[in-house]
Amino acid sequence: MLVSNMNSLMWFRQDLRVADNPALLAACEFAKKHQGQVRALYIVTPSQWAQHDVAPIQIDFIERHINLLAQSLAALGIALDVLHLQWFSDTHTALNEYLQQHRIDAVFAGSEPEINERRRDAQLIEHGVPLTLINQDCVFAAGDVLNLSGDMYKVFTPFAKKWKSIASQKAILTVAAPTPVAAALVLPVNIEFDCVKRSSQQWAAGEGAAKRILDQFLVNQVADYQAERDFPALDGTSRLSPFLALGVISSRQCVAAILARYPEALVDDTSPAKTWLNELIWREFYRHLLVAFPRLSMEHNFNELGDGIVWRNDPQEFKAWCDGQTGYPIVDAAMRQLNETGWMHNRLRMVVASFLTKHLLVDWRWGERYFRQQLIDGDLASNNGGWQWSAGTGCDAQPYFRVFNPMTQSSKFDPDTSFIKRYIPEIARWSIKDIHEPKSVNVNDLFAQPDNQGYPKPIVEHKMARLRAIEVLSALKRG
Repeated sequence: MLVSNMNSLMWFRQDLRVADNPALLAACEFAKKHQGQVRALYIVTPSQWAQHDVAPIQIDFIERHINLLAQSLAALGIALDVLHLQWFSDTHTALNEYLQQHRIDAVFAGSEPEINERRRDAQLIEHGVPLTLINQDCVFAAGDVLNLSGDMYKVFTPFAKKWKSIASQKAILTVAAPTPVAAALVLPVNIEFDCVKRSSQQWAAGEGAAKRILDQFLVNQVADYQAERDFPALDGTSRLSPFLALGVISSRQCVAAILARYPEALVDDTSPAKTWLNELIWREFYRHLLVAFPRLSMEHNFNELGDGIVWRNDPQEFKAWCDGQTGYPIVDAAMRQLNETGWMHNRLRMVVASFLTKHLLVDWRWGERYFRQQLIDGDLASNNGGWQWSAGTGCDAQPYFRVFNPMTQSSKFDPDTSFIKRYIPEIARWSIKDIHEPKSVNVNDLFAQPDNQGYPKPIVEHKMARLRAIEVLSALKRG
């Protein structure tokens, strides 16, 4: 005989959606099976977020999605509660009180790859919280894509090959939003987080918006993605990263949508969707690495030889980089895009990371932290992976001796300088040649006008910086 009137709780984290949310579906099925009720919970932890350098613009984006999620859940007869704590360490006491208050018998949540979140969950389970964790941040759970020795891959290409092999042998299916578990509730009051925020209104919000962006990208842009994705002046990328970071849309939904339109994408290297599919697999690779190597969550070099690098860490040069005042227009335009919008084009993320770590020899951790403090799509796994790749200290990183030439990157990927001029209007009168090769600019002549704010000379000379970087980063060279 089934035990009746047992209630369940869906604890939302990085999965702010009702569609393709197996944990939410499991909570609803549990309650239906035991003739109980379903509640939902989101926990705000401002002090923990500050310690993790969560960007104010991302916090605002989260708040907007929590309000939209509360409305979607209300239509399903599910109330969403928000607990305001400060630290993960406060969770056990507050959650136990909540479970007792609402007579909750089972808690369902999506697993998270970051070490502090995993430790929090392990402690809760150890202390008797009836928490069931379900993989829903990746298509395949960490530990499911392993090499022949049963270990996590340390190189992307074989990981991607194995990932595609597994995916081609099973259907990649999403789960629908649950059916209502009770009568629709009155629309909830507006939820506000008591912490520092910055407006994210320039970004559309909601599951519907994310789904429309995905559909439009697959119909209109994915075929040209490989050719256009490196040009920041073009609208050539999906712009889905803010939604993926919060789980407003899942990677499984993205892959399923790709395969519905391009069923050959897993096995045909000529598929128009191949390049974007690989970007999604990179995301999975970095998240799996975070679980396999917890030290990555603690700002450690993946390659321990990186511990021998003697970084210059000049605070004034770092500030110039942060402010978009290095004298290299492509670098400065990228940093101004980040500071103004909370987002940066992916090609430019590589350019500015290479410039900081190699031209200026500033520890990648400084740049990685600044990115997290600004990005609307901040994600520890991808951010850490990208920065360590650029610095040469990471898993499957670019060689330490590869130093991006900002002038070459500028002329190749913003040939008419339209992107650069959008963010650096003070050089609008410069010739294309002078913008791409700032060392040739006579700054005094160009800024003779008294109302012109001026633009700095290059902070460092490229050839010298390249040779210096190769020498210093040779600590990564194995004997």
